[in-house]
Amino acid sequence: MKALVTLLALAGIAAHAGPAAAATPPATAHDLAALPDGGWLALERQSLKLIDGAGRERASLPVRGRQLDTRVDDSGMLAVVVDANLERVQPLLVRDGRLTQLPPVPAPAFGIEAACLYRDAQRLDYVFLVGKDGQAEQWLLQADGHRQVRRLALPPHVGHCRVDDASATLFVAEEDFGLWAYNADAEGPGARQALALTAPLGTMKTSPGALALVPGGVAVLDGEAILTWHRDGKRWKMAPRQAAGKAVKALATDGRTLLAHTKAGWRAVGLVPRAAAAEPVLPIVLPRAQTEPVARAGDAADDPAIWRNPRDPAGARILGTNKKQGLLVYDIAGRQLQLLESGRLNNVDVRQDVTFGADRFDIAVATQRDENSIVLFSIDATGKVSEAARLPTTLDEIYGACLYQPRSGGLQAFVNDKDGRYLHYRLERAGGKFAATLLRTFRTASQPEGCVADDAAGTLFVGEEKRGVWVTPADAQRAAPLTMALPVGALLTADVEGMGLYRGPNASYLVVSSQGSNSYVVLDAQAPYTVRGAFRIGINVAGGIDGASETDGLEVTSADLGGPYGKGMLVVQDGYKRLPDGAQNFKYVAWADIAAALKLP
Repeated sequence: MKALVTLLALAGIAAHAGPAAAATPPATAHDLAALPDGGWLALERQSLKLIDGAGRERASLPVRGRQLDTRVDDSGMLAVVVDANLERVQPLLVRDGRLTQLPPVPAPAFGIEAACLYRDAQRLDYVFLVGKDGQAEQWLLQADGHRQVRRLALPPHVGHCRVDDASATLFVAEEDFGLWAYNADAEGPGARQALALTAPLGTMKTSPGALALVPGGVAVLDGEAILTWHRDGKRWKMAPRQAAGKAVKALATDGRTLLAHTKAGWRAVGLVPRAAAAEPVLPIVLPRAQTEPVARAGDAADDPAIWRNPRDPAGARILGTNKKQGLLVYDIAGRQLQLLESGRLNNVDVRQDVTFGADRFDIAVATQRDENSIVLFSIDATGKVSEAARLPTTLDEIYGACLYQPRSGGLQAFVNDKDGRYLHYRLERAGGKFAATLLRTFRTASQPEGCVADDAAGTLFVGEEKRGVWVTPADAQRAAPLTMALPVGALLTADVEGMGLYRGPNASYLVVSSQGSNSYVVLDAQAPYTVRGAFRIGINVAGGIDGASETDGLEVTSADLGGPYGKGMLVVQDGYKRLPDGAQNFKYVAWADIAAALKLP
């Protein structure tokens, strides 16, 4: 049993919406979870009881517990409960009339006030642990050892939490203040939204009480009323108040009916509404490896490039910028081999076998933001990188860059400014020194960054962060206005960031970082630029590698780099290093996995 997900693959919160419970909920239970057979998992003062559909007790676990939460599927039910004596979360498997204890989650360094489950799009199970002072942790549940994913800060005095899996939303009820919605997915920013605040700041009449999930949303106690929210596009919409009655302490649902608990027991207080139609789920591709983290915290890693070793596919090098330090060089396993402290480098690109007269070089070019200059690096036959030159530009805030190697020979560079300006240079070498000659200028209407040139087709793709991907001839002699290849819309979400070109034997593809949706869009690299799909990079549990999100730069190659990368590799910058928390790094993805996920030829 490698992970809990191998036992329990949930289809989301809708799994709770089975037939109405036949058994009467035990009046002594202060928390409930409905079972698919019409029974209940009932948490009482000193025990957790399994009640079948006929009302018979099938199993019991002695525990002074609180904060019961569950997920179910055809294989059974996963439950968690906080053991109040040991101050730790105890997961259980509920199946075949038995309660089986799974390894407990290691006790945090704080007392647990609230705990709740989350099942992500990969069907991996997590538990959130929340302390009284706002400390919180997210753990990946695995049968062979739970793993901490991240620490996070939540409001103080959180009494209840629940997660809507479909929207990856963590709801937390802050005592005397209100109800908050957080991003439950660790691969992303810690955004939050206030759904309702207590008076006089908001419309809640009392401190928020217990929470219960309803299909597509959540219900919360507000004194003698129940407030319910449902997803409406990207927003949460509150339904009209429902009367709950006096002295309600807890909420539960059997999938059709919302139940409230008082001293007299459990009673129905309303119907559970239908869930909204689920949004399409993008395929998930797992990373095969990751680099060692960069040596600076915060937003540091930015853009990768790939150098191919023509004599040894496995001897490839991954160059990555650290915009607080310089250029990093990694091997195919992700081990750091070099650090060139060249300053605040942003974008980097590589071309190999470049001729300057009788000289031949493998060249990397990066933008240096302190000097607004272009930094040239040479790469020797072993993959060792050395700084070769610094060339000034007239830009005020240099940002992105990409290289173009015309069929006629030589090397050219495109660099841009945050104000939209592009400078197109021809790189030259004379008397043992590098130089740059400006060929042309053009601009986008707003901030660009990523760009990539298709050397074979003579095409330049330009990313404008808020608007989309543009295309124009890369050759200055064929200069033409920018033409929109893929606008920002349903699949490509601003910011448009890194771009890379995959030139395969059957087709060529442009890969674009859709930063606003933590995904990657693949489209044909020739007109009419047909979109072939999009994917996300998920957690490789077996490899201990977290997913990728908020990707700035990326690079892709079709070169055979050996092993799983026989058909090429995608390298992406990861904006949030998890499993556990750490400085940013780069993730390696096999192109064969992407092609399989998107059914590419």
